[in-house]
Amino acid sequence: MTVTINGKTASLPDNPQRTVESLLEELDVSQRLYVTVELNGDILERDAFTATPVADGDVIEFLYFMGGGAP
Repeated sequence: MTVTINGKTASLPDNPQRTVESLLEELDVSQRLYVTVELNGDILERDAFTATPVADGDVIEFLYFMGGGAP
């Protein structure tokens, strides 16, 4: 299976049961509690990670939103 993750093509072993949640674990994505996932241009709700399958050709972005700055 070939997907694009954060703008880079990645080859993953075929796994018909792969979900967004299992992909985060498989790739050992840091700070999984704070990551926002965009799948094919759509932001996913966190509670959908376990039920959303990852398919060949998907475009996935792992996003971290930061706050702060000078007053």
